[in-house]
Amino acid sequence: MSGTHPEIILHNYPQSPVAEKARIAFGIKGLAWRNVLIPRIVPKPMLTALTGGYRRTPVMQIGADIYCDSQCILRELESRFPSPTFFPGTDAGLMWCLSRWTDGALFDMAVKVILGAAGDDLPEDFAADRGRLYFGQDWAEGLKAANANLPHLAAQFRAPLGWLNEQLADNRSFLLGDAPAAIDAQFYNLVWFLRGRWAEGPTFLSEFSNLERWETNVRGIGHGTVQDMSPEEALAIAAKATPTAMQATDPHEPQGLRPGMPARVAPDVDGGEQPVEGAVVRADGHTIVLHREGPETGAVCVHFPRAGYRVEVFT
Repeated sequence: MSGTHPEIILHNYPQSPVAEKARIAFGIKGLAWRNVLIPRIVPKPMLTALTGGYRRTPVMQIGADIYCDSQCILRELESRFPSPTFFPGTDAGLMWCLSRWTDGALFDMAVKVILGAAGDDLPEDFAADRGRLYFGQDWAEGLKAANANLPHLAAQFRAPLGWLNEQLADNRSFLLGDAPAAIDAQFYNLVWFLRGRWAEGPTFLSEFSNLERWETNVRGIGHGTVQDMSPEEALAIAAKATPTAMQATDPHEPQGLRPGMPARVAPDVDGGEQPVEGAVVRADGHTIVLHREGPETGAVCVHFPRAGYRVEVFT
């Protein structure tokens, strides 16, 4: 981007399925963006310097505003770049509801299939990192259970793939019709994950001819226009910029969150992750924004979704 528009920066790594969702979203919007590579496993010191501790992938940065979780990324992209829309038609609310399933239970099932199928072939450090993230403290037992239950897990995944195949039976190009939507990116990253990371994935998917045609269409959208950027350059951009998030109070806020309150935010499923602490800028039904300062970044605003995240006020 150029002129008065700050660059979009995506902190990610190539093998991340959730990052692939964001990359396809950039393609739907036809956006130019900068690509910052991050490590696949912790520590991720330059990423967490931006976020205040959040380590999941991807993270989007625009100046000194940091967007965690693909929910926040898609919502911000739609706000800044409304055309072409992620929500053709009148079903935006229903698509957001469906995304909680694709990002939640269905994604967890894909992870279990892939990690379970890999079994003892997983590198030890990667198994420990992802195991704690997705299976909790008893991650080793969780991985063993996923391996033992692999046929059951594959059967459970086969059903929703069949539903998608039926949705596409009228030869439509995308799930909602002729135009790609957010829901295409949200389902595509799971299919992309299964095909690329599970040895049996291509055979498993070959049953669904309509789905494979759709998969080719979504892949053809591409990732927009991308240029690489170093982590150091991204940190310098944050340090020079001023956050744009504005203070606001929501009269219907269930937790009584107000600007200036000290709060910490973390995913509501315990993966042993460090909460991010800061002062509330605004909190509403969709998003909470924390203001924080760091030695490498100066003042930044870190944006999180409310759905799927726990907010705690502290003193």
